[in-house]
Order: sequence, then C-alpha cells, then structure tokens
Amino acid sequence: MLPDADDLPDLLLDLAVPHEDINDLVALRRAVAADPGLRRLLEEGAEDVTGVVREVDDPAGLADRAAQAPDALGEYFLVYVFLMAVPHARAVHRARGIPDDVSRHTLADLGRGMALHRRRIGRGGLAARQAHWLTRHFCGRLYQLGRLQYERTWLGDRTAQAIKAAGTDVTGGEPSLDLHIPDFLGPLTPVACDRSVDRAREFFARHFPEEPHTVATCHSWLLDPQLRRHLPAGSNIVRFQERFRPGWVDPEPADTTPVGFVFGDPDLPVRDLPRRTSVERAVGDHLRSGGHWYVGHGWFPWDR
Repeated sequence: MLPDADDLPDLLLDLAVPHEDINDLVALRRAVAADPGLRRLLEEGAEDVTGVVREVDDPAGLADRAAQAPDALGEYFLVYVFLMAVPHARAVHRARGIPDDVSRHTLADLGRGMALHRRRIGRGGLAARQAHWLTRHFCGRLYQLGRLQYERTWLGDRTAQAIKAAGTDVTGGEPSLDLHIPDFLGPLTPVACDRSVDRAREFFARHFPEEPHTVATCHSWLLDPQLRRHLPAGSNIVRFQERFRPGWVDPEPADTTPVGFVFGDPDLPVRDLPRRTSVERAVGDHLRSGGHWYVGHGWFPWDR
C-alpha cells in the first residue's frame, strides 16, 4: 500500500530513515502515485518481502524487480518496496500482540540499512544485499529487543551436530533463535546484552509459545577466537564471546566481513585501513600481517 502523502514524513521518521533522504523520498511519491506500472512493480516487491518463509537471503523476484526500476526512482526503489510492506509487517506484529515499541524498533532497521548504504557509497538508497537482510524483519522472523536482534530460524545440520556432540540433544531443523548485533547502537556491553537476553526469553515465550527454543546461536566474525589475541581480556567483544559455547569451525576465510562491518566498506584496501580504535587496529593489523578472519559459530542453552 502506498503511504498517504501527509503521513509519509512521519512514517519515514518512525523507520529511522536518515533526515537527508526524507525530502527526496517525499518528492518521489508523486511519481510513484502517477505510474500504475511502477506501483504494481512495487506491490509485487512488497509481496516478495512479506511472503518470505525460509529462503530469506534470496526472496523470489526481488532482485529482478529492482533491475526493472525506472531511473527516476534509482536506488530508492527498494526503499519504497519496504515502505509499501509496512502495513503488512505491522499487521503481523499486531496479530502476535507484539508491543508497538518492539515493532517500531525492529522495522527501523530500514533506516539503519540506508545509513550504512550512504556511509559506503555516499548517496541515498538501499542496496540489494541490505534489502535481502531486511526481509527477515518485514516477514515477522526477526525482532530487535534492546541491544541485540533475534531471528526465529531453524538449526542447521552442522550446528546441530556440534551442539549434540557437546551433550545437548537437538536435531537439525528444529526451532532456534539466531542472535545478531546491529550497528549504530552503542557499546556491546555485558549489561546491555544481559538485559536483551532476559527480555528476549520473556518475549518469545509470550508471543511465540508454539516454538520451543532449546538453544540460541550466533554466526559472526565477532566470534572468531583470534580476536582474543588482539583485544584486552575485559573488552566487550571478548566478554560477548564468553557467552557462547563453540560450534562448528568454518575453514573459509571471510576477510571482507569484518572490514565491511568495522570500516563501512568491505572493498577497502587493507593497507589503508585506519588504526584509530582497538578493534580497527586488531582487524587491520591482523590482515596486514598475512592473517585471515573467519566467521565464528557459537551457541548457548536458551531454557534456564
């Protein structure tokens, strides 16, 4: 559904859309309203976004529709797809009794994605990879609860085997919660994480009682154990790692992943990476010395 012209600015603010993008998006609404073919294309994209069930990383047709977007809409096409998906996403939340503040904070990841896009390439819009990530929020699978985000998902076979080998009886395909660490939300302090996990335990028991979760998982470069060699023992990242038991070991280097998260652009030359903070020095110095970074896989029991 195309947002009403008078309501659009408030909606953009609720979604944490960067202020420098708001006037452009409001101005583009007239072009969208005047073009039935474009509206149909956006509506189909919104259906792709909200209809995702399992293959969230590649929702059917979304990339193809973005490629058909008229030049006038440019990289704002995918932003409008999500704007038109908001009523459906909020209806899903209401049906589950999700509090308004959780709904608002969750869908505000749209604005975070736009801020990341601008930080990387210097202009407004949304890239396809960010749009694929946001399908989790708009189809009702992911929720932001304080410092962390929680995705309702299923245990993969490799993760399930590692957990079972550690003595916890699980099987691949059963429900689990996958933790994510959003940008632009302050330090990853132990207190903030404790509060988030406590809140999430109550939240999912109340709003998704039919999904018993045995474990929570995390798949992130922040769980690469090599970070312990570069950061102080009491650092927030090391303390975050200590929450998790080790899962399976990923042998594939993922050097661009921490570069993208820490410096804003995964394609930056390693030799030019800044050294302003302890994390920047850890990521850059390790790569400059010939090392590699890996995605770590961890878990912890969810029921206490």
